[in-house]
Amino acid sequence: MNAAMPLLALDQVHAHYGKSHILHGVSFSVGRNEVVSLLGRNGSGRSTTLKAIMGLLAPTGGRIRMGERDITGARPYAVCRAGFAYVPEEREVFANLSVDENLRMGEQRPSEGATRWSVEDMFAYFPRLRERRNTKAGSLSGGEQQMLTICRSLLGNPRVILIDEPTEGLAPKIVAAVGECIRDMHRRGVSVVLVEQKLAIALKVSTRVCVMGHGQIVFEGTPQQLASDDKLLAEWLAV
Repeated sequence: MNAAMPLLALDQVHAHYGKSHILHGVSFSVGRNEVVSLLGRNGSGRSTTLKAIMGLLAPTGGRIRMGERDITGARPYAVCRAGFAYVPEEREVFANLSVDENLRMGEQRPSEGATRWSVEDMFAYFPRLRERRNTKAGSLSGGEQQMLTICRSLLGNPRVILIDEPTEGLAPKIVAAVGECIRDMHRRGVSVVLVEQKLAIALKVSTRVCVMGHGQIVFEGTPQQLASDDKLLAEWLAV
């Protein structure tokens, strides 16, 4: 793959749920070792964008590429094999399997150029998972399930990881641990696309931010540029 080519590129992507037109020509790219946050109010199309990338929702227009490879409308397993991982907002742990079994389910051979992660790395991020490694995942708290889902996805050794609302409903201590985990992904060369409602977290961990509104990208720039634009914040992000 050309080193100058983005790892992920969306070009005028459209998507529908039935007759509802959700994405209206979404375009952005993610380079090597970038953390790009998709920000916006609920209903702006952020989660739908992740699902379109992962093949969970077939785009109705536009193109999605990983490097030179066109993955538009590819099946989710093919997108994963191309080097993607996905942390859904719903967490979706295997409830009847233990923490350790859930982690082992996520293990994959790394693709060329991908960072290799181990179960011990995961326990270093989230020691609580080590303590509960023999506990069934369905018995975990919401925060513990979020930790587990992130770790299971990382064990697939992805080049790009898509993370949907990882801090929703979590205690501040766990939010801080999740933020540190994302920063370490960046340090270790994994590119991240993050959907996050908490602006402070997104500004802290991101190298670039995209603000979505009405199914489109309405701003793209650095966290510093966004934080200094009061008009933009009020128009597209204020509750």
